[in-house]
Amino acid sequence: MNITFNEFLKEERTIKELQLAMDDGTITSKELVMYFLHRIANIDQAGCNLNSVQEINPDAIFLAEALDFERKSKGTRGPLHGVPVLLKDNIETGDSMHTSAGTLALEHHVASQDAFLAKKLREAGAIILGKANMTELANGMASEMWAGYSARGGQVINPYGDFFVGGSSSGSAVAVAANLTVLSVGTETDASILSPAIQNSVVGIKPTVGLISRSGIIPFSYSQDTAGPFARNVTDAALLLQAMTGVDPDDAATFKSEGLKEDYTSFLVSDGLKDARIGVFTGVSDEFLQSDEYDEELFQKAIESIKEAGATIIEDIEIPAFDHDWSWGVLFYELKHSLENYLSKLPAHSPVHTFKELVHFNQNVGDRALKYGQDKLEQRAALSNTLRNSDYLNAKLEDLFFSQQQGMDYTLKKYNLDAILFPSYVGSTISAKAGYPSIAVPAGFKESGRPFGITFAGTAFSEGTLIRIAYAFEQTTQHRRRPVLES
Repeated sequence: MNITFNEFLKEERTIKELQLAMDDGTITSKELVMYFLHRIANIDQAGCNLNSVQEINPDAIFLAEALDFERKSKGTRGPLHGVPVLLKDNIETGDSMHTSAGTLALEHHVASQDAFLAKKLREAGAIILGKANMTELANGMASEMWAGYSARGGQVINPYGDFFVGGSSSGSAVAVAANLTVLSVGTETDASILSPAIQNSVVGIKPTVGLISRSGIIPFSYSQDTAGPFARNVTDAALLLQAMTGVDPDDAATFKSEGLKEDYTSFLVSDGLKDARIGVFTGVSDEFLQSDEYDEELFQKAIESIKEAGATIIEDIEIPAFDHDWSWGVLFYELKHSLENYLSKLPAHSPVHTFKELVHFNQNVGDRALKYGQDKLEQRAALSNTLRNSDYLNAKLEDLFFSQQQGMDYTLKKYNLDAILFPSYVGSTISAKAGYPSIAVPAGFKESGRPFGITFAGTAFSEGTLIRIAYAFEQTTQHRRRPVLES
């Protein structure tokens, strides 16, 4: 099918460029949505078959037309007015789309209302273009399951080549990298935003737990879950983050952000690394250093770029609890409890309402559902549902103590740091258990063409500082390049 589009749309565009073009009539939001639908049809669902998009919003074009009219008659609501956004398939929307977390048991589940963050995005004028494919149940299904695979959606493919795609927010990262949308939203329990951002050369922000509401998101962990933005640059990621924050009476974790009204765009300064103190963590395992995740030359170049931009680098910092023997009891018990509670509230016609029913459902459609088995679900099915277990309670307290007092906060204070620099996403676990923010940014490409990235991490609600540092690094280096794709 030979459909022609405005030449302006054939380049990757920032939010600022799109807003200026829509304001002066160069393009409309409707044309933008149609362009992305064309790319999804011919690159994601055919051609390269990236398979990053799980479902399309049937109202997307109508919403774009309405927002185009609103722009002409009333003006814009803000920087996201008329801008398409994909949501990970575990984020509920009160429209015609399904929310399944990639599992067949929920493939017909239609939520009765928007998740809090989806509501915030609509209020900001964003268009929810569709749902992104993901690792099934946020990697809570099977230990052998490939990142980016779900029984409902199949396997997400890295647009840069035959490389690890990262997960569990695989589709959210790939869709942004391949220019199938302007922005996307993922979720993270541990590395689920940072990993796919690194693997697909995009910016991913894993916020402080509680900055963005989790209500209306199919859960994994009460302690560690958070949603966060993907974008092709730090500026656009900051704008998306800004739109999703807020106190939600249905998520107690957000109460601690009461009164926190950061303007994240104010941190977008090109000399943001000047006089910053960055601690470089190098105490990683030999296994990681020898893996394809790492590149010594690229990491050292990133450090040199940070120095040249005016930062003070503190080498070989110590994080006492980095190699702590985490029990994983928190995730083990909280997945059972949180998912069981979520399933119990599904409509009566839903095929599953308990954890055991979910396991049995998958067994009954094993030819479709159990390509990689479901050992993780089966292990948790027999657990109690009260969260009173001694192992769980002790693990929860140990996680907080070692990740915060003997981890991130200890190191930030000891060396008087603005942020800690990690190669790739090796700091994801200690930051996740602390509930602290991280931002992943592109840092070049290996000789094979595989993307490489770095992560800046900080203490609670230090997103502004991390955005300032990451933006300055991005402006200094400009490492990202688009993938070469053919429809």
